[in-house]
Amino acid sequence: MSSWRNGPAHYDCVLVNAKPNVNGAWGFKVARVFLFFLFLHGSKEYPCAFIQWYSFVGTRPNKDTGCWVVEPDIEDNGKSPHVVVIHIDCILCTVHLMPVTRTTYFVNWSITMHTSLDTFKLFYLNRFVDYHAFESL
Repeated sequence: MSSWRNGPAHYDCVLVNAKPNVNGAWGFKVARVFLFFLFLHGSKEYPCAFIQWYSFVGTRPNKDTGCWVVEPDIEDNGKSPHVVVIHIDCILCTVHLMPVTRTTYFVNWSITMHTSLDTFKLFYLNRFVDYHAFESL
């Protein structure tokens, strides 16, 4: 939502079945959804989502938390987020991302739930929110 209840924007994150033939985490990608939309081609409707990709960091979950770590994908220019349009049938479920912070740094009070995905560079994929989705990874 570009404006949630007359307030700041609210964009959910999802787990996308990016490679159905690959088992485990490498068959999935995490994405941030900016927009759901529908278009017609001929007489067929195509429900889609405009998303930003996130990639897994490392080859296994974090040893301390047991959570996978993800980071936003950036285009080759090093500045722009990697955004694409996907069919909504690829979306498995919603996911919850928690910012990875350093214990020696203080988190600025001005950061809110609405700005955290734009502020932080790394995120834990919260495995405690949806047991079944995490088991898929």
